[in-house]
Amino acid sequence: MNVFATPHLRNVALVGHGHAGKTSLAAAMLYTMGATPRLGRVADGTTVTDFDEVAVAHQLSTHLSVARGIWRDHKINLLDTPGATAFILDSRPALRVAETALLVIDAHNGVEIGTEQVRQYAAEFNLPCFVFINKLDKEQTDVDACLAGLTEQCDLRPVLLQLPIGVEKHFRGVVDVLRQRALLYQPDGSGTFVEDNIPTSLVATAAKARELLIERVAETDDHLLEAFFANGTLTEAEVLAALPAAIAGHLITPVFIGSATLNIGIAPLLDALVAFAPSPAHVGGWLGMSPLDPDLVSPRHVTDDEPFAGYVFKTLDDQFNRISLCKIVSGVLRPDTPVVNGGRGSLEKIAALYAPQGKQLEKITEAHAGDIVALTKLKDTHTGDTLCDRGAPVRFAPVTIPEPAIAFAIEPESRADEDKLSSAIGKLIEQDVTLRYARDPQTKEFILSGCNQQHIELTVERLQKRYGVAVTLHAPKVAYLETFNGRVEVHARHKKQTGGRGQFGDCTCVFEALPRGAGFRFVDKIVGGVIPQQFRPAVEKGILEAAEQGALAGYPVVDFQVELVDGAYHSVDSDELSFKLAGRKAFRAAMERVKLVLLEPIMQVEVSIPAEAAGDVMSDLSTRRGRILGINAKGNKQAIEAHVPLGEMLSYATALNSLTSGRGSYGMRFAHYDEAPPHVVQRVVAEAQAAGRVRVLEEV
Repeated sequence: MNVFATPHLRNVALVGHGHAGKTSLAAAMLYTMGATPRLGRVADGTTVTDFDEVAVAHQLSTHLSVARGIWRDHKINLLDTPGATAFILDSRPALRVAETALLVIDAHNGVEIGTEQVRQYAAEFNLPCFVFINKLDKEQTDVDACLAGLTEQCDLRPVLLQLPIGVEKHFRGVVDVLRQRALLYQPDGSGTFVEDNIPTSLVATAAKARELLIERVAETDDHLLEAFFANGTLTEAEVLAALPAAIAGHLITPVFIGSATLNIGIAPLLDALVAFAPSPAHVGGWLGMSPLDPDLVSPRHVTDDEPFAGYVFKTLDDQFNRISLCKIVSGVLRPDTPVVNGGRGSLEKIAALYAPQGKQLEKITEAHAGDIVALTKLKDTHTGDTLCDRGAPVRFAPVTIPEPAIAFAIEPESRADEDKLSSAIGKLIEQDVTLRYARDPQTKEFILSGCNQQHIELTVERLQKRYGVAVTLHAPKVAYLETFNGRVEVHARHKKQTGGRGQFGDCTCVFEALPRGAGFRFVDKIVGGVIPQQFRPAVEKGILEAAEQGALAGYPVVDFQVELVDGAYHSVDSDELSFKLAGRKAFRAAMERVKLVLLEPIMQVEVSIPAEAAGDVMSDLSTRRGRILGINAKGNKQAIEAHVPLGEMLSYATALNSLTSGRGSYGMRFAHYDEAPPHVVQRVVAEAQAAGRVRVLEEV
């Protein structure tokens, strides 16, 4: 494969709502560039960028994938991203390393929630947008509605560079608005077309579209505006020369139309990407940090003239190799190059260098600044890490990923599955940074967290298909806590005589409730040595062990203080174990004499929704015992902040989807613990008693 210098590179992220046709468009672009021998189809499982077994089975992109082709002496790296809500966060790393966002829109559905979401991501990374309105061959398409949605919902400035020739099943080509020529395509998917005059029925519409295009371009530059007023128009050459800067400056969003499955409109789109899309050098540089001093800025410019630095934005696992996809930010990278991990300080050796084509890797001799490569067999480098020259260390900030919104308890079906589970989960988390896996120390459950229920279910399916690990899912237990109100003094004695040396421990303790979040405090107030110093910590240890399982519902007891005020010991029979057991008895005695309280975790929840759904969503949060903290405008959406008990949020993803027709999203994080209301206490205690976790106290 030829080596391409920075000016001849284009990195394009295909982003949009699920099922808008991003993968089909990538397949059509690769076929048109001659990178594949046939036009891949999602329905047949033959696309280059959807190669994961779960993605193929569900005809749903589940991961970011990279492929490339050559067009007009330029290398175009295509980053195909998922659009389904469960996996759309994988578009963030793609946009981090691309210089252009290509928004793909279904001509029938128009701008959808996923379109809005990825548009916000693109704005966050300051990327210019191209738009491809896809599926013009389907029924009830509406280009004007798509343009209105881009303006109103995505805050873009769309301008049509093409018009459709024919509608629905009669769609057969496009009009080049600037050149005023018709491109008529063969219906066989070959992408072959002929130039012709514009059909008579479209002449007036095409002329008006050209006038609008010229006016919009003229408005982007004062000199062009003067020329426009002086001459009444701009020349084709002036428009073509002005478009790259106008697009890069977010002053114009060029809109193209076509059908990926029929391969209509693909070649003009590729022409435009080469002619108008910015090269990697356009971004100027990446803001790096010194590994030795995080406050010291160390920028890197996208040029071969600076030391090597690369950002690992995705990790893949094909069961034989761990593949690291890396954007070369600066310098030139060659095989057998020793580099250092800028964040971890560990040395890595680049044994070989590859150009990724979906799951296929092609060896290359070198890669220049701005290119995307695949690396294998890196020992200590993970997604979000920076690789750099040993003599010029640098670290780039990783892409931020929101915390998971939903969690399930996961349980292996057999002992064999249990042995393989941690390793398999670890590999999946390496590939999907939106997953979390941990053992809850209170409930003793293993918790798998992700974006939504579909995300978790497909992860479990991948565990089974790829790693042979079978698991079951069930709703996780809420990690309640217990505490008490008031103050009580108790006396406890542990005495056991078995004929030889016995056991003896005696203590008097004062138990007192502390404010929320204060934890546990042990105060030694022994005077005169009634309990020797070496035995007093054992009393504390016994109390802490007993507090791991409260008397109300078997949950840990927190926020209390214990004062050790008196006691007694035996010179022969007393030891640490005796006083630890005395401490446990003191705790149980205290719990029988105070008012027990159940604490439930309260989450800080932020819900992002269309403005028209705000009333329904706030009402629903209120029924979940939520306390609304505020509502703020964020772009064209409303963000509701609230405190809601975790126990009420376990099914929220489904409810929010229903309330907002799939256009809402939410995130949550732990805020604090608060006292649970009586009906929750009754339910939790009944469940605990039924499970045999606690004994029924005569008085609670």
